[in-house]
Amino acid sequence: MPKPKARRPTPPRAHRRSLAAGGGGLGLAAAAYVGVDYARHLSPAWHGRLQPALWGALALAAAARAPFYRRWDAELRAAPRFLAAMALMLAAFLCEAISVRFVSTVLGLQWHRSTAPLPDTGQWLLLALNEKLPQIVVDLLRAPIISLHHYLMLFIMLGFSALFDCIKGPGLGIAARYMFTMAVGRLLRTVTFLATILPSARPWCAEARYQIPHHPHPWAQKYYAPYASDPDAIRRVIQEDMPYAFVKEYPGEYRPKWGHMSFLVNILRPTLEEGSSWYHFLKKASGGCSDLMYSGHMLVAVLTAMAWSEAYGGWISVVIWFLVLHSAQREIRERHHYSVDCIVAIYVGILLWRMTGFIWSAIDNSRARRLAKLDKAQNRLFRAAKDSDMDEIRGLLNEVELAGQERKGFSQRVIMSFSSAMIVFTLSCVLLAFTLTSDG
Repeated sequence: MPKPKARRPTPPRAHRRSLAAGGGGLGLAAAAYVGVDYARHLSPAWHGRLQPALWGALALAAAARAPFYRRWDAELRAAPRFLAAMALMLAAFLCEAISVRFVSTVLGLQWHRSTAPLPDTGQWLLLALNEKLPQIVVDLLRAPIISLHHYLMLFIMLGFSALFDCIKGPGLGIAARYMFTMAVGRLLRTVTFLATILPSARPWCAEARYQIPHHPHPWAQKYYAPYASDPDAIRRVIQEDMPYAFVKEYPGEYRPKWGHMSFLVNILRPTLEEGSSWYHFLKKASGGCSDLMYSGHMLVAVLTAMAWSEAYGGWISVVIWFLVLHSAQREIRERHHYSVDCIVAIYVGILLWRMTGFIWSAIDNSRARRLAKLDKAQNRLFRAAKDSDMDEIRGLLNEVELAGQERKGFSQRVIMSFSSAMIVFTLSCVLLAFTLTSDG
């Protein structure tokens, strides 16, 4: 008589919930966000109705889920790394803003007007494709489907999805990795574009954005301008390896009184028309008016795509990578950057994300610890089973289980206070990011 088939074990309830949560809800929410925001170009009236409704629904869902989230203790332990990464990122942005203003103003307005953009074969290719491709495809390539603030919001949604078990928590862990990687990428970018000043692909940018002097900074007058275009002068300065030319007489530089920040006067090169606040100068630096190798917009896009691919995967990650490529060709097409800036940003972003896996990883470390402990206890388990020593077996299995458990030690009141504060803080960051980056 044949034996009845054994019933397959039922997955644990938590695992089933995780699978259900990750079955596409996050991807649909992300697609809805991008689609609703694009509606501003199609129907501003519908966009005005749909966008607040979508954000309200997402905020309510996060707030309703928060009391049932089981990993607030892990979030609390990740908070110091998160705050440290945020401080490093803000410091990197400050350093970058100072450097952007410097490279945009040091050569003067006349240099921006007279210096031709670099030849860019990527721009040539896109112009050639415009002549060959169907018009509907060209219109799709030109469409402003996704911008900087979209990528930031997509990552924030990814971090919040830890509440719904869509990704492995803690959410602050992946946020810390994202900001740390962003900070390192921004600092590398600053060093790169400071090393060699490249002309903008938009020669009118400086005149439209800044009120800087027409003449070069005294540093450039001494070390660059006399040797900029004369081949004999360039040959002589190479041979002598010393500056030798007499610089022209230019009006003196404006020097506002900035107190402890006066050291920035020579770097930011302020003018009387632009005001007297150093913070105002840094805020106005924006994207700069020299080509900044590599693209900061593309770095944000690539890091967002890498985070989605590692933490969530699925069809939405593939879509985000296509959007990254779409953003890259738009940056080149609209001449915000040269092709090399976008290409370098893509592979630098990928490499940096791979290098910072020690901060947060999608791999279940607790499961790895249990397996390692089980491997070490294997021989002892065999001996205990051979001797029918059930107490020893139970003790060993308990050791294996404890090896995979996270440390506890926070009271419920501390955890609830922390969870409430983090939700309010993160939602405030969402609103600030949306407001400050809404123009791309």
